[in-house]
Amino acid sequence: MESLSFLSINDHPLPITQAVKYLQASGKLSQFIGDILRQYVIEQEIQTRDDLDINPALTEQAVIDFRLKNQLTQPQTFQEWLQTNGTDYETFHRSITLGFKLEKLKTLVTQPHIPEYFIERKIYLDRVVISRIIVDSQELCEELRTQIEEGASFEQLAREYSLTDDRIMNGMMGAISRGTMPDKLRAAIDVASSGQLVGPIELEGRYGLFRVEQFLPASLEDTQLQQALQNELFEKWLAEKIQKLTVKLQMG
Repeated sequence: MESLSFLSINDHPLPITQAVKYLQASGKLSQFIGDILRQYVIEQEIQTRDDLDINPALTEQAVIDFRLKNQLTQPQTFQEWLQTNGTDYETFHRSITLGFKLEKLKTLVTQPHIPEYFIERKIYLDRVVISRIIVDSQELCEELRTQIEEGASFEQLAREYSLTDDRIMNGMMGAISRGTMPDKLRAAIDVASSGQLVGPIELEGRYGLFRVEQFLPASLEDTQLQQALQNELFEKWLAEKIQKLTVKLQMG
């Protein structure tokens, strides 16, 4: 039995079997199937739930806003845009509604779990702005600390002695996630105050002096952070759903 045509290239029909072989050769078959499964789970969930109703006026306003933003207010211009993008008004309208339902689904699925997930992830979400001086010997590190405590410029000593590339920025590392710090450094930073000097601390055979510039604790009042956590939780939920599917690739 000949495979069904998947698409046509220069009027030459491309069978599904050949399309799959191309995807396998490019290493993108798994991603392709993953995208299909992801959309399958989302649409099945949307179709079977009864708590995802969207006010039609919301969709209509979104369509109007889209047309205004993209200068598609003229019917003919909008129709040409639809054709260029391989869709029609009904499909476009449905995709807008689906987008609203997806966002509502994300909220319903993740909202009860966000506070617990935030606590679980907080060590990685909290950040600290620090500067550092990294040298090869503990003796030099201790000497530099003494000089700083006696009034020498941390920035100048960082430029002169530090072995890391950030010496050109006066040793400024920027905002670092607490969760990515070595345990010894995090333990010392956690009990320090802003402006305090920490060290010498031995890390991978070198010795460092660290100055705490600013603590940046994560908060759920940060709407961008809350959105990021929601997206992470939703992807985890999707992955769990996909893992439970029985999938067979049939090309005959």
